[in-house]
Amino acid sequence: MNDDASANMFPVVGVGASAGGLEAFTQLLKNLPDDAGMAFVLIQHLDPHRDSKLHDLLGRTTSIPVSEVTDGMAVRPNNVYIIPKNTNIAIAGGVLLLTPRKETHQHLPIDFFFRSLAGDRQDQAIGIVLSWTGSDGTVGIRELKAAGGHHVRAG
Repeated sequence: MNDDASANMFPVVGVGASAGGLEAFTQLLKNLPDDAGMAFVLIQHLDPHRDSKLHDLLGRTTSIPVSEVTDGMAVRPNNVYIIPKNTNIAIAGGVLLLTPRKETHQHLPIDFFFRSLAGDRQDQAIGIVLSWTGSDGTVGIRELKAAGGHHVRAG
């Protein structure tokens, strides 16, 4: 394995929450060490028409860098990434990719990310659902498990 490939082999943790997940995210970040050696991607059900202050609010609760994702952003360990409003987020080759949210079907952003995470990280994929919204996360958790990843349902 070359150095570039081994440098990219750290766990990526997808953390999903319903619209009321701010408190759960806050508690998680307050209890994480600064050097966990993992990247954390937070996916929350957001109002597609309102600006989100999630990255600002969570950035005040931890010394770990917290960023709102931009398309093509490389994932790095010991960083927290926040989904922007009105998008779906995926990971491929260690890069976060954004696509516009479609209004014509049920929005399942947690499943969307977990499925891509399973394919990108296999046994280095971790999925956590802090608070449940309907069935979002269920299919993604199954795919994570099938790929050798790990999951926790906290909500």
